[in-house]
Amino acid sequence: MDRSQKADSVAQLNAVFNESGVVVITRNLGLSVAQSTALRAKMREAGASYKVAKNRLAKLALKDTDYTGLEDFLTGPTALAYSVDPVAAAKAAVDFAKTTDKLEIVGGSMGSTVLDEAGVKALASMPSLDELRGTIVGLINAPATKIVRVVNEPAAKLARVFGAYGAKEAA
Repeated sequence: MDRSQKADSVAQLNAVFNESGVVVITRNLGLSVAQSTALRAKMREAGASYKVAKNRLAKLALKDTDYTGLEDFLTGPTALAYSVDPVAAAKAAVDFAKTTDKLEIVGGSMGSTVLDEAGVKALASMPSLDELRGTIVGLINAPATKIVRVVNEPAAKLARVFGAYGAKEAA
């Protein structure tokens, strides 16, 4: 990699760090090509990205970003998982790490908040942004549904009473 390619790589990583809601550092302990492809596919499904970057270039790209605390985690064969959604990258990385012992979660960061391995796993256990939106919509719709049910219930009771009288007279 020549000097201009390194500068481009640092600029791309810096853009990633400035746009991401969360960055998770993983350590690759001999992932096969098939496993790596499966991990990248799982990340894409979750709305996240996975990138292997040289540690020295990643450390240069971390400067002047909220993620400067990640420098300590960038040792050995590492890779970066990142996403705009604060939960997506962590959830995908932790789920994949459960299926293989060749991927280790080292740590991560949510903005300026540095997370250790336990923090990343706790973040992964939280509901995603889409799940939270669905819950909020459900909570908003629930009172309207209950109001309609309460308003319609007297009419339904009245209809059942008339139905019972009609059945009684027919008998």
